[in-house]
Amino acid sequence: MRIANYTFPVLFICLIYAIFCGYISDKQVYPRLGIVSGLAHDSLAYASGFKMIGESVPKLLSPALTDEQFKANLKKISSAKCKVLSCNLFFPSGMKIAGPDVDEEKVLAYTETVLSRAGRAGVKFIVLGSSGARRIPVDYDVVKAKSDFVGLCKKLAQIAGKHKVTILLENLETTETNFITSLKSAAEMVTRVNHPNFRLNADIFHMMREGESPNEIIEAGKWIAFSEVAEKQNRSLPGVMGDDFKPYLRALHKINYKGFIFIEGSIKNADNEIPLAFEYLSAQIAAVYSER
Repeated sequence: MRIANYTFPVLFICLIYAIFCGYISDKQVYPRLGIVSGLAHDSLAYASGFKMIGESVPKLLSPALTDEQFKANLKKISSAKCKVLSCNLFFPSGMKIAGPDVDEEKVLAYTETVLSRAGRAGVKFIVLGSSGARRIPVDYDVVKAKSDFVGLCKKLAQIAGKHKVTILLENLETTETNFITSLKSAAEMVTRVNHPNFRLNADIFHMMREGESPNEIIEAGKWIAFSEVAEKQNRSLPGVMGDDFKPYLRALHKINYKGFIFIEGSIKNADNEIPLAFEYLSAQIAAVYSER
């Protein structure tokens, strides 16, 4: 593993990025950075410049957790330095949400608990990746799978609206699942659901792995409420291999995106990689969003 050379001092980049992102001015101008590092890295993430982190449904919100365990999690969330803004790993792989084996009653009951807990915890976004849960049989009718999935997601969106949470459908890649494996296909589902609490997570890492053009972000622009990123080869944090994300960031800039960009990658050396990721990606965002 190599760490890309980067010459800007961390404090200078943090200051410039703070200005760009509206932390110093009263008006937010550019996207705000977060990292899916969990509460275990809360202090390090905060010291590195992040103000928001992502956790997981199994750790924080799952119905498998007792009320006492969930209350203990609420205390951890309230005492964290970073805001826990999102949770991923929504559905366990054994709970099908697409294909012929969906138990809708079970899915909706599970969703009710997760999203009600999310609302109580102040978690605003639940990322719907869930590669195993949405995998369909190889010979299954994809048209029917999409139609049924849209119907289910409309019901999920209603629950999300009740608890003031937004579900984010994530585009995955073909090495992980065989259903909704592009930003374009994910955008199709979000368009058909057409609910303010069911929106699109534009995952740039998966787009790069699938060879999708940044132009797909522009095409899906009105539905995008979140974005995630990691480096292409090993899903490393930005800066480890030195990937250039600017073509995708320019697409976000073109749609006037001012939401959140979360880093979601494999962390091997947190003490080095988390600060580097903030510095490295902040600089690329600042460079792109200062372009005219």
